[in-house]
Formats: sequence, C-alpha cells, structure tokens
Amino acid sequence: MKTKSILLIGLGRFGQHIAAELHELGHEVMAVDNNEDRVNEVMPLVTNGQIGDSSNEAFLKSLGVPDYDVCIVTIGSDFQNSLETTNLLKELGARKVVSRAENDTQAKFLLRNGADEVVYPEKQLARWIAMRYSADHIFDYVELDASHVILEVSVPKTWIGKTIAEIDIRKKFNINILAVKWNGELSVAVTPDMRLSENKTLLVLGEIKSLKKCFRI
Repeated sequence: MKTKSILLIGLGRFGQHIAAELHELGHEVMAVDNNEDRVNEVMPLVTNGQIGDSSNEAFLKSLGVPDYDVCIVTIGSDFQNSLETTNLLKELGARKVVSRAENDTQAKFLLRNGADEVVYPEKQLARWIAMRYSADHIFDYVELDASHVILEVSVPKTWIGKTIAEIDIRKKFNINILAVKWNGELSVAVTPDMRLSENKTLLVLGEIKSLKKCFRI
C-alpha cells in the first residue's frame, strides 16, 4: 500500500480513532486541533501535530495544504468551524477534502462549500447496529452506498444441503455471493457446485431492498 500524507483536523474521539487507524496503516499524518491536550494525546500516533484554529486562513495556509493527499475534517462540536475549515481547505488548493457531517443538512452545506466527500459516523454506526442486532442471522453489515450493502448472513434453513447453482439467488434476487465462511476460514472460491451447510455463513452483495426480501430482514 502506498503511504499517503494526510492532514487530520479535529481530534475529538472520532478524530483520535482515525489517527490510530492511519497509524496502523503506516500513513503520515499531520494532526491539528485548537486544544493543546488533544494534540499532545495523539502525538504518539501521528507524524506531526499543530495547535491552532483551522478556520484561520493564515494558520491553515502555513500547513501547506496542497502538499497533502487527503484532508480530513472531523470537527463535530462546532459546525460553523467545520464549514469554514472545509471551504478554506478547498480555496487553498486541497487535493481532496473529506468532512464529517451529523445530518443531511450539514452534508449539503459541506458539499456545496468544498467537501469532496462527506461521512456520517453516527448515522453509519446506527445503521450497522440496527441491522446487526435486529436479526439473529445477520453477523456483519458493510454499507457501500445509499442502496447497496454487503451482509454476512447465516445459511437459510431451506438452502441447507443445496448447491450455489440450485439456490440461484443471482437470478432470483440479483444478489451475488462473494465468499463463504466456515470454521473461521473465508473462501472466495465460490463455485456453482459448492454445497451449503448449517455451519457456514455467506458474504452477499446486493441492493438493500433485495437483501431484505431474500433473507427476510
């Protein structure tokens, strides 16, 4: 994986989690917050850190915004600050700006004012929890876009003993089986003659409405 240089602005809980994950992936991170304690706390996980107001153009310009592959704005407590920061980053030549939103209204403003992409950490987590824990046969949930997801599901009772070709969910529901897991092992070599058993789970990709219908969610 190519190492990227990332400007991370906002070091609340969400920002700190991102810093930790980027550290694990080996990327170079410049962490910024107006709170000295937060910057100090995250320093073991980042390449460098700066204390300052990201809505201040002179301060932001001093960071060399165009030099970063990605600028991530995770400010959650002050939307005005987040919006101004997002706008300034784009004006200063940021290659890519990813900003945090808490609702659709914030997302619209951010996208209109410089954000290339918007993330909804609370909303996305809420969807995952609702999907994961509202049904005993759902083991994981990955949202790809507004209408498509990947689910890890147990094999329905009516499918046990049948082959992939016999259940034919691609034709019936337009759902693809990406992989099969059993005994902790994941196999992506899914063939039409693979026979399904009770101790297996399926990783399936499709539209949310098709998955709900197929797996009775």
